Order: sequence, then C-alpha cells, then structure tokens
Amino acid sequence: MTNLDPTEVIEKVRALQKQAADGSCLKHYREGVRLLRRGMSMLDSIHPVPESRRTDWLVTRIRLVSLMAALSSEISGDLAAGLAGLDDARLLINAVPNPVLQAELNGALNHNYAARLMSVGRNEDSLIAFDISVDHQEYRLAHGPDPETRMGAFVQTLSSRAWVQIRLGNVSEARADLNRSLELAEKFELRSVAADMRRTMGMLALRIGDVPEALRLYEEAERTYRALDRDVPKELRFEQAEALLAAGLADEAGAHLDEVLPMLVAGQSISREVARAELYRASAALMTDDVELARQMADSSRRKMLRVGCQTCIADATLAGLQADVRDALRGSEVPAALPTRALRLAAKMPMPQLTEQAAMAQMLAVRLDIRRGNLKRAAETLQKVPRPGQLTPIDYRMLRRLCRAELAVAQGSRAKALTEIRSGLTELDAVRDRMGGLDLVSGTALHGQELADLAVKLVLERNDARRLFVWLERTRAQTYRYEPLSAGTDPELAARVAEVRGLGQAIQEAQHDGHPIAGLRAKYNERLREAQRLGWHTGRWGRPRPVAGLGEVVGQLGERALVSFAASGNELVAVVVAGGECRLVRLGSAGDAAESARVLNVDLDALAPDNLPERLAEVVMVSARKQADKLDAQLIQPLEKLFGDRDLVIVPTGPLYAVPWGVLPGLRGRPTVVAPSATAWLAAERTKLSRARKIVLVRGPGLAGARGELEKLTTHYRTATTMTGAKATVKSVLRAMDGAKLAHFAAHGAHEPENALFSRLELADGALFGHEMAGLRQPPRQVVFAACELALNRIRPGDEALGFASALLASGSRTVIAPLSRVGDLASAAAMDDYYRALAVRDSPALALADAIAVDPFRRPFVCLGAG
Repeated sequence: MTNLDPTEVIEKVRALQKQAADGSCLKHYREGVRLLRRGMSMLDSIHPVPESRRTDWLVTRIRLVSLMAALSSEISGDLAAGLAGLDDARLLINAVPNPVLQAELNGALNHNYAARLMSVGRNEDSLIAFDISVDHQEYRLAHGPDPETRMGAFVQTLSSRAWVQIRLGNVSEARADLNRSLELAEKFELRSVAADMRRTMGMLALRIGDVPEALRLYEEAERTYRALDRDVPKELRFEQAEALLAAGLADEAGAHLDEVLPMLVAGQSISREVARAELYRASAALMTDDVELARQMADSSRRKMLRVGCQTCIADATLAGLQADVRDALRGSEVPAALPTRALRLAAKMPMPQLTEQAAMAQMLAVRLDIRRGNLKRAAETLQKVPRPGQLTPIDYRMLRRLCRAELAVAQGSRAKALTEIRSGLTELDAVRDRMGGLDLVSGTALHGQELADLAVKLVLERNDARRLFVWLERTRAQTYRYEPLSAGTDPELAARVAEVRGLGQAIQEAQHDGHPIAGLRAKYNERLREAQRLGWHTGRWGRPRPVAGLGEVVGQLGERALVSFAASGNELVAVVVAGGECRLVRLGSAGDAAESARVLNVDLDALAPDNLPERLAEVVMVSARKQADKLDAQLIQPLEKLFGDRDLVIVPTGPLYAVPWGVLPGLRGRPTVVAPSATAWLAAERTKLSRARKIVLVRGPGLAGARGELEKLTTHYRTATTMTGAKATVKSVLRAMDGAKLAHFAAHGAHEPENALFSRLELADGALFGHEMAGLRQPPRQVVFAACELALNRIRPGDEALGFASALLASGSRTVIAPLSRVGDLASAAAMDDYYRALAVRDSPALALADAIAVDPFRRPFVCLGAG
C-alpha cells in the first residue's frame, strides 16, 4: 500500500503524460515512452485504488496506454504492435461507467487508430476508424458539459478525415469536412485552428490543381498566424514552395526557399525541417536545370533524413538525387548501364502503397534511360507497370508519363503516335493552366510541358514540314496570350500593397537624396514587394482560352504582309515564313550565336543612349553596334528576304531574340514590322474590336529634360488631348484617364525588372506605376506609347512566355504598344516621337509610322511595335 495521496499521484502522472505528448510533437518518441513508463509505474503503485478515484485512475491509465502504443509504433515501425496496444486501451474504456466520458475516450482512441492506419497507406481502414471517432466525438459534444473545450480535438479529427478523403480521391467529402472544420473554428473563435484549417484547405486546392486558391489560403493562414504573434509553421513554408513548383514558378520557389533555409538553420530547427527545405530546393533547381545544385541539395537532404528515419522523406530525397543524375546522363552522349538498373532497384525498394507515386517516378526515369540505351523491350515492360494517373495525380507525373510514352513511340518508329501523346499531354497541361490566376502563374505553367514541346518541334523539324511546324509552334508557345482578358478591376488588398511599395520607393529616393541610410527602408520595400507579388498570383483572373490560330486564318489576316516565326531546337535556329499563301521553313544556324549577338547589341544600344555621350566613345560603341546588327541581319534576315520580298512583317521571336530591336537591322530599316509573342496573339490583337473612344492621354513624368518640348509638339497633333504633367500626373489620375482611351502616350522614365517582371515600373509624380496595375484597367487603351524607357523588354520563361510591362498591357486587351527595347536619350526620344506622330497622322498605321521614325536614326531609336500594327 502506497503512502502517497492517490490524487497527487494521478496529477503527477497526467503532467508526465502531457510532457510526453508535447515531446512527441517534436519527434522525441523515446523520451516520451520513458516518461509514460514512469507514469505507468506510479499508477501501479496506487494499490488498492480508492473507489472515489477509480474513474480518474482508469481514464489516466487509458490515456497512458494509448499514447505509449502510438509512440512505440513510431519508434519500431511495427504497426501491428501499435494497433494491439490501442486495442488493449479499448478494453479498458469499456470499464468506464460514464457514457459521455467513454465517448470522449473512444473518440480520441479511434482518432489515433485511424492515424496509425493512415501512416502506412491503409486509407480505407483509416477512414472507417475516423468515422467512428467522429461519431463518438459528436455524442460527447451533444451530451457532455463545456463542448467548446473539446471543439479543437473534434476539428482536428474532421481535418484528418478530410486528408484521408483527399488520398482516396473523395474531393467533395474532403471539402465538406474542411468547410465544417473552418466554420466551427471560426464560430468558437479558435483562430489558430482556423489558420490550420486554411492550410489544409490549401493542400486540397493544390491537390486538385487550383494553385491560385491554394496560394490564397496559404496567404490567409500566414496572416492569421502573424496576427496572433504565432510563429508561421515551417510546414506552411514548404507548402507555399510546393504550390509555386506546381505552377512552374521554379525561380520564385527557389528564392522563397533560399530565404527559409537560413531561418531554419539560425533557429536551430531539427534536421528533418532543414532536410525538407533542401528537398524542395533540389526540386526547384531541377526545374531550372541547375543539376549540380539539385544534386547537392538532394544528397544533403537524404543524409539528414537517414538520421531522422522518415522512410518517405528518404525515398523523396533519393529520387531527387536520381533525377539529377538522369538529367546529366540524358545530356551526355552515353548513358551508363548501371543507371537504369539503379532506378529500377530504387523503385523496387519503395514500400507499397504509401510510396506508389515515388516508385512510379523512378520507373519512368528508368524507362527514359533504357530508351536512350536502346533497351526498348525492358523500357516497354517497365512503362506498362506505371500506374495511370488519377484525379489528384500531380502534373509533373502526368507530363513525365506522356514524355516516356512519346519517346518510346519515337524509338519504335511511330512518330505519329509520339505526336498524339504530346498533343494529349499539352491538353492536360491546358486544363491546369485554365485554372491559374495572375499572369505570373499562367505563364509559369509552360515549364511542366517544356520537354514535350521540345520533342514535338524536334520531330516536326526532322520532316522539314513547315506547315506542321507552324501548327506545333502555335500549340506550344506563348499560351498566356490565348486567354481573353476580363475587366475584373484590381483586387483592393493588392492595390493597397502596391501603393505601399510605391510609397516606400519614394521614401528610399528621398533618403538617398538627403544622404540618409536606406538599408531598413530597402528591406521593408523588398518585403512588401514580395507580399504584393504573392497577392498577384491569385487575384488575377482570365477569360476563356481562344483557339490556337490556324494557318489559313493567319494567311487570310496577313493579306499582303508576311509572318516570320522563329524557333530553336537544341542549338539550331529556324524560321517559318508565311507569305503569299505559302509556308516555308528556313534553317538559320546557331541559336547560341544569334543570342549572343542580340545580347551584345542590346548592351551597345544602352551605352549609346545618353544625350551627351562623348563623340569618340559614341564612335567606338557605334562600330560595335553596327557589327552586331550586321551579324544578326546576315543570320536572321538575309536568308529570308527572297521569301517575304518587300512585304510588311509580323515577327514572332523566340527566347533571346525578344531583345532584338528589328528596325536597327539593315535589311529591315524603314520596313513596317510588328512583334508578337505568337501568331495566335497577333491574330487576337488584329481582330480586337475597335471602340469608338477618341480620348487621347498625354503624360509627362518627372526628370525628363526633353519631355516638356515633346508634349508641346504632341499637343499640336492632338489639340483636344488630356495632358497630365507635374503634380497632376499621379498614378491614380493617370490610370483613371487611361481607362477607355484611344491612345496613351508616356514621356517618363521607367525600368524593366527581370526578377519581378510585372513590377516593371513607370515613374510618375507620386511614385512608380507598376505593370500589375495595368491589368486592372476595365478597358486598356487601344494604343500605348512609352517614349523613354525600356518597357518593351520581357522576362522570357519556358515556352516563350513573355512577361513584362508591355506584355501585361497586350494580355489585358491593348491592341498596340510602342516602346524601346533599350535605354533611349531624352532628346532622341523627343525627336523620335515627333517624327512618329507626324507620320501617324498621315498613315494611320502604327507599324508604318514607327518604321519611318526609326529609319532617321535607328541606333538611337530602338523602338518596336508590339501586338498589332
């Protein structure tokens, strides 16, 4: 018989149980089991148990047994032993006399039982146990006292059941559980729990391919955590990175993780969290083709996961390392014989069914390697074992499977079958793109289909079939511009965040002018810029996709004009020329050479821009610029001249050729030329219904020496124009004036931002006007002219998805944008614009008027006509 007070012993045991439970959240399982055994020994010391304390003693013992079964199972990996321990606890529950208390205990036990089953992939059995748990907890809530004290546990069970439903593909049931969880959490003011629910709802949205909704929910959850002064869960950081990777925003995901990793290390996070961050960073590196970084991150992640003992995480890290090795091998001339065997062995080691998807990915990597080695029999047999994708299968799995099937068809001599697979894969990708939000997400999605698109172009090029190549180029490039714009306006929260960025930008300029430190302001500016960019990912919406332009439609719309569509396959540059009803293919040599000439030419033109450049320096730079222009002309234009004759041109660039100011090339001087991201985009711009708007808006920003005279000259052409200068040229007033205008002319400084293309900016009286804000116009101007800034530049993503200030206008419905591709001097800009508008008054064709204006001094007037001419 013990001398200790039973009540005191039970309270001490409960404290040990709580300590063990808290430790289990940090994966301290062995320490938890030690504490629970100590607690069990203390309970056994109470003998006999007083009748008045028997229920408390029994309930405490049940909770100890339940938790010990769960922790022991985590340590040993022995599911059967863990479930047996929970069954022992179930027998004890039957001895509890109070039915409400019995229901509470059964609810918790069945939740743990379900969680054990879910951890090994027995999802159907897990769902049954969760259903039982929900029934018991609902009884407890309905019949027991203080239901709000148990609401957090009930919401957690609903959320866990929803996750099992997600795994089983029961999307409607999962959504119902999550909606109910969120409703209860908000009703009972469980704000932290509500944030957790939004996270889980974000995971569901991501599973079904609704990336914008996932990002929105993650953003809301993060704001709630911060408002509660609660640390943002590290898991949320990983989930945000996963969503960005799903959208193809690999650069953004990499930057996000590069911020997270130092925070985890500085915070002395457990190695599992660092390893997860490294694993996602490896995935981002693979998507940007940084194989060495991917391999380093994957290897580091795997070593940490081996110490932690998470088998799923080890498999994911090993798979990422394999992907890096496969990428290297497929680039080389010969695939090592051991590599496909290694991939198959990895797949065979992965336990089923919880790692079915990872095993299939390893098998598909082996298929690609075997195809390259000519082992088609094994490749076909392996591919046959790869499961068909289900409703919730990620897009990268779907695209890899399509790529394997297409490559195998090519190896077996069936190009038609290969192209059918590619077409089906791109259609699947379209379904994902159709659900995206802002321009960033729509354009980023192309990354997932890049290898399929490259294979299609390569196959068609081998047949020298110009017409078919035209069709495939339109099917695989610049799909962002297929979407009809919606005049949805700007999201108020995004508008507020952008306004804050603008204000901080002004504060930085003022501090620099006064000689004050700006480090703190710059950090805050970058933070707000990131927040605004993230909001932009899910606030934008687009209308229905237009059909891909057919060759016949393009020929009919061209009339007497010609279209030149450039493309690259590997290092080979080609052009498809559509002129006079004919479609012909021309091979143009090295894509790398053309890219380098375009880059150097752009650098030279930037150097030539200053108005007061010393004459000797100007001569040296001009010699270099002429040399690069001549090289580009010789490679890109001269081989095509016989095909398009003296026709006006529509040019569809590819990759680095987006940076070419075409009017600078000798063969195109004085020739009306329009630049478009695709024939489909050009056709849509050409067919844009012209409004009856007659409003002309002329805007002068601060700091332009020649702009005053420039606008005075323009008012002679447009006497009824709305002129906005000085303090009147604010962002809000300019946007209001632009909406529905026929023409908006900007004489203002600005800059293209490669890393945040939609935050390329135009400087006005009260700060920067960003490209993001152009997409919020209900009816963007029919024509926009940027006189003094390089806002024709774009960030070019895979699939020739061009993203920037001018492209945002075109995607939003503007018909024509005139802008330079490099810096332009103030005086040169003013002179060019005077020539342009005088020509436009006579010719009423932007492309023709611009060609006349450029020809006067092409190297100092590197303007292009974008969209339609």
